[in-house]
Amino acid sequence: MEQKKRVTFYIDGFNFYFGLKRSKQIDRAWRKCYWIDMVKLCESFLGEDQTLEKVIYFTASPLSPQKNSRQSAFLNANKLINGERFEIVRGKYLEKHIICPYCKGDIARPEEKKTDVNISIRMVEDCVMGSTDIVALVSADSDLVPPIELIQRLFPKIGIKVYFPPSNFSNDLKDNLIHHRSKPVLFIKNLRRFQAAVMPDKVAIDGKTYSIPEKWKE
Repeated sequence: MEQKKRVTFYIDGFNFYFGLKRSKQIDRAWRKCYWIDMVKLCESFLGEDQTLEKVIYFTASPLSPQKNSRQSAFLNANKLINGERFEIVRGKYLEKHIICPYCKGDIARPEEKKTDVNISIRMVEDCVMGSTDIVALVSADSDLVPPIELIQRLFPKIGIKVYFPPSNFSNDLKDNLIHHRSKPVLFIKNLRRFQAAVMPDKVAIDGKTYSIPEKWKE
């Protein structure tokens, strides 16, 4: 019996979350899809000859206490349900100060750091270590084209799949895939898969309970 191909998903959390946020503003059917079982969602895209190795979620803790609390509930619920199959890799947010061109005031904006680098390093590392057969990137960040190109050049036997988060798109990533006789998967066309992977409002295992944030019910 032929061994199934191991698929590892690398989730760009920032890109994924804000894609969902834009989609919810366009179509309210996406409103509860923040509270998603990431492993169940990713498994729904696997073929019969594939098996899920791991879902790795790359993110950073928001500076806002309220946003951080919501993100923590989501990540902790996923970890509770999926154990070692769900891994979290954190970058960080920094305050970036810019000068308003109109009022000349100092404006502080949070800026996520390290995520694209962390994704790049981990994808290449897993290929070097032989721990995956297929790299499945969930992002529309064109900065991730170079590591994809590197993997295609150095590890031609490793498959590459790219999934664009809802409402996000990258021509650079699309063109790379087309050049290699592939194409991206558009999450925006897969609402039913998202809805099927929504977690219960309360996730409780072994005395630990995490609940969907009230704001995400709106």
